[in-house]
Amino acid sequence: MKGSRKGNVNRLQAACVTGIIVLTLAACSGKTDVGGNLVLKDENPEKVINLFGPMEKSRPNVSNIARTAFDLTIEMAEKELGLTVCYRTYTAENYQEKTYDEVSIDRVRNNMDDLYLLNPDTIQVLGSEDRLLDLSVLDSAKNLRDVVKTANTVNGKLVAIPQEVVVNGLFVNKDMFDQYNLELPNTPEEFMECCRVFKENGIETPIGANRWWLENFVFAQAYAELYNGGDTKALIEALNKGEAKYSDYMRPGFEFLKELIDKEYIDAETAYTYETIEGEGPDFLAQKTPIVMAYWGAANSETAYGNPDFNLQVIGFPSKLGHMPVVSMTGYGVCAGAEHSDDTLAVLDIILSDEALQLYAETNKVISPSKNVEVECIDALKPLNDRINENIYVLGSNAGMNVEQWGNTCVIVRELLSGATVDECMAAFDKLQEEALAQALEGKGN
Repeated sequence: MKGSRKGNVNRLQAACVTGIIVLTLAACSGKTDVGGNLVLKDENPEKVINLFGPMEKSRPNVSNIARTAFDLTIEMAEKELGLTVCYRTYTAENYQEKTYDEVSIDRVRNNMDDLYLLNPDTIQVLGSEDRLLDLSVLDSAKNLRDVVKTANTVNGKLVAIPQEVVVNGLFVNKDMFDQYNLELPNTPEEFMECCRVFKENGIETPIGANRWWLENFVFAQAYAELYNGGDTKALIEALNKGEAKYSDYMRPGFEFLKELIDKEYIDAETAYTYETIEGEGPDFLAQKTPIVMAYWGAANSETAYGNPDFNLQVIGFPSKLGHMPVVSMTGYGVCAGAEHSDDTLAVLDIILSDEALQLYAETNKVISPSKNVEVECIDALKPLNDRINENIYVLGSNAGMNVEQWGNTCVIVRELLSGATVDECMAAFDKLQEEALAQALEGKGN
């Protein structure tokens, strides 16, 4: 089951790295010979750190705020350490059928670069193989929010750190809620009632959805209490040992989604084909649908939802504990076999310092991984920001769980959209857990 999903998650993985965080990486002195994954020899005799990622470095006169912010932090490190960070770029046409994640794993396993931008499931795989250095030794790691450490710790090691915390929420047209005297929903029951009122008043599809982000509804309900109401570490350990079932956590969220589909609050057929923002965005901006879901940065960009003709509010997804932000985490990891490991750790310590993260967060208007860095957000984002500042959230990706969360849940949700029953979806989770337990036993045997 897991293997059959891998291809379906490829676009999701690309969106996770390049669409949300939009970090920027390009070839330094030419592209690698991707046919054999050969590394070109650097002609520059200076000290060089090789960084592998999905996108190109900023070019002069090209406007891209996120790229500029990242490059500025890299420049800080280069200037202070007297070295050069060489950007090596993933390009799909060169790697043909290989995904960014597959190429990243291959390059790390072969010690081809020093520093990598990694997706959650890649962090999990490479961390479990002890192929990434423990970053808790960095001075900057002392300043991290708990959410970052929880998401990117594998076998007790902090193996990746991002430059921003990506938070997903519900984007709502507050004017439409006011029109029908509706309060913004906190619980699944309140959310369902809002959809009922919208539908009865002629709004054909209350929720604009796409094929990638509906899993946020599931995560909010599945893990609200796990992350906010008890001993998170012990509860995750029970899942990893098979003493608890992922399907038991997931079932309420899938039943909730099934009801939304059955009552036609979500157009399942359309959602199955829509890409993020491009599909449902026009109807939301035209005030034909009052609710969509997106990531934090979409409220800041005028090309997404940052300049609507109505009162935009961004809240978390409904849960028993109130509206709940869903956090998805990518991160930078250092190859355990890196040729320049000491210099690479020094670079990472600088770009993750409070000074660099303040620059990055202020430029991009995002939530920083450092608990010491705060940026004033726009009014629309304050409900979501308040929850994060209260340390209330759920993780959509957690490298400490032996079943990869974000990609697998996304694909199983798509199976629900295409007609699978809730029981069939839960059986898929059970199979994934069985495979993970079998792999763990096999690893102990070796």
